[in-house]
Amino acid sequence: MWTRLATALLLAATGLGQALWRATRQLVHEITGALFALLAVMGAASAWRNWQDTAESWRIGLAMGFAVTMATFAILSFLRARRIR
Repeated sequence: MWTRLATALLLAATGLGQALWRATRQLVHEITGALFALLAVMGAASAWRNWQDTAESWRIGLAMGFAVTMATFAILSFLRARRIR
């Protein structure tokens, strides 16, 4: 009887652990995606500000490149969060 109980408890603990791990990974990917999206918005705002101030073109390009890179990372992170299921 004790072996059946121990087996059942082990299976339940394993299932719970897997569910918690999956939820934690999904949450981490979504938080990371949100932070990358925030950085992308900040980069776009910097590019806009540099363009308004008629700054050098390399500064505008650098800010735009940063914004595009961060937006790409944000999208990939959100896609990975959906794929975890």
